[in-house]
Amino acid sequence: MINHRQGTTSVKIEGAKGKPVAVKQLRHKFLFGCAEFSTLSYASGEMDAETAATAEKRYAHMAEIFNFVTLPFYWGRYEPQQGKPDFARMEAAAKFLKSKGILLKGHPLCWHTVCADWLMEFDNDKILKTQLERIHRDITAFKGLIDMWDVINEAVIMPLFDRYDNAITRICKERGRIKLIRDLFKQARAASDTATLLINDFETSESYDILVEGLLEAGIPIDAIGIQSHMHQGYWGVEKTQEILERFARFNLPLHFTETSLVSGRIMPREIVDLNDYQVDDWHSEPSGEARQAEEAVTHYETLYAHPLVESITWWSFTDGQWLKAPSGLLDLNSDPKPAYTALHKKIKGEWWTGEQTLTANAEGEITVTGVKGDYTATYDGKETPFSIK
Repeated sequence: MINHRQGTTSVKIEGAKGKPVAVKQLRHKFLFGCAEFSTLSYASGEMDAETAATAEKRYAHMAEIFNFVTLPFYWGRYEPQQGKPDFARMEAAAKFLKSKGILLKGHPLCWHTVCADWLMEFDNDKILKTQLERIHRDITAFKGLIDMWDVINEAVIMPLFDRYDNAITRICKERGRIKLIRDLFKQARAASDTATLLINDFETSESYDILVEGLLEAGIPIDAIGIQSHMHQGYWGVEKTQEILERFARFNLPLHFTETSLVSGRIMPREIVDLNDYQVDDWHSEPSGEARQAEEAVTHYETLYAHPLVESITWWSFTDGQWLKAPSGLLDLNSDPKPAYTALHKKIKGEWWTGEQTLTANAEGEITVTGVKGDYTATYDGKETPFSIK
């Protein structure tokens, strides 16, 4: 067991002096998460009976291993028509997941890709004003349901993005990254003084390192650094992962591995620069690839979980065939567990889990519990006492 993931606390149990008390862990403090966007359709009742039954099986597997889910707020899809955001479906999905004890994150509030096309009608001042209004609107609307946000996504390439014209690249190019991000975070913090606010990027080179340093020197209140680890072109390896960890650890901020993927089929060719350029009709999972995916997933999670600044790992996506049709899920196309799911389950709910135990209360009716940090319940004489190890 990793020492910094454990803690000890004392709990007073009414009437339990010298008596046995049943203790059970309910959830991790560490955020083990996934992207699972189908909840929007399911929670809104849009699925037929067969599809809904498959979804329910999927969500049961999800709740068994994960306590954290990322929901999609891509502006062009969330608000395809100005003033008509997809609030009802998103709220239904958020409430459904929260009812299962799952913490939620919105992704992202500002991104040049999947941007709202109607923004292109405006000049840059109006684009910025509308972007800031969007941040305030969505954080405020979901306060209490979603209190963690990727405020900006992939800012390193944002002003340089030239594959197609878009409103966000326009204002980032005009204002510069740091000024734009300062405005975004200021607005997000004004909307909620308790939300966890992230910057998120796939770029893990010194370019991202330099940007983060500049943002912090400018006094921008970043709560956590989001790092994507899409490994469609092959597992990074422990050495590269640790090098990235140590480079970003110098900022002494929580590190969230926001988008983690490993494929269980053929590896994407190395010469592909933009992963979105790899468009294939059939990218299926293979038995040898599933064994490889399971082994690499465990190694990657072990490496990240061992680092004291890492607070979150999100698998992207939970089932095969989602982003880029890749076999990168922990579940197959039928929503059945793959070897990687089983292997991670043994870690998350086995080696890294306190589970259930019986402790005897002392003469003052207190029990002392040592275990993995997270939420627990103590049961004596039919009464449950919730507590946390922090």
